[in-house]
Amino acid sequence: MPAPDDSLASFAAVLAGELPGQWSCQYHPEHASTSDDELTADVWDMDQVADALAEHPVDHCAVLSRDDGTRLFVMEHTGHDDGFLIAAMAPTDLPAEAFRGVRQPDGIAVDANPFRAAKHVSLRLLPRYDQALAQVRDNASRLPASRTPGEQRVVMTWSGKDIVTSEPDRDDIAQILTEHGFAFDAPRHLFVLSEGHTSQVAASVRAVGHRLAELGVGAVLLPRRPGRPALDTTPAQPPVAPAPYRTR
Repeated sequence: MPAPDDSLASFAAVLAGELPGQWSCQYHPEHASTSDDELTADVWDMDQVADALAEHPVDHCAVLSRDDGTRLFVMEHTGHDDGFLIAAMAPTDLPAEAFRGVRQPDGIAVDANPFRAAKHVSLRLLPRYDQALAQVRDNASRLPASRTPGEQRVVMTWSGKDIVTSEPDRDDIAQILTEHGFAFDAPRHLFVLSEGHTSQVAASVRAVGHRLAELGVGAVLLPRRPGRPALDTTPAQPPVAPAPYRTR
């Protein structure tokens, strides 16, 4: 068998050593075969990295961690001969409500030179992350003390060529899903997005994420996993006329 490609691992390890501060690097060589979906769920991006996660399975990746808790996600830039995508990862110790109205510090595309990439991360991505994190922390400090900090998220997964998510218990969330192309599948109690090219699907998912963020609700699109239907559902059947969603 051919030796595995370790270019991403090597790139990430060198990048960690070139960034300001103390960084460690953890390489995940078989991400697609594990249940470690929280890695991609924490990616703080609704732009090109979100598009890439929507269109391509992540079979390996790397996570860079700084001693202050800052994390960066590194993946291959599929479709490009020589390059990577790098995105900040959202902190997990802050309530979802604090993220309302905060623009994501969207990731960047870099070439395979880790020294140039370190400059781009330092000058472009990290400042955006620091600004977004400061806003989230400020929002968190203003939340009422009696407010429950439990996180509410809409989790979207792949089912064949469709994206599905469970029926939410809030009418405003259901309305947002419907406005951006999701159809309600009453028998399965799912909302299904099945129309359009992958780029159109990614744009719809990104728009849903922005709208839900305004409500203080997180949005997660788990990466595509080859050969595994999502949510323990049967493979998607040819679409039938979906039942209109009735608000409660």
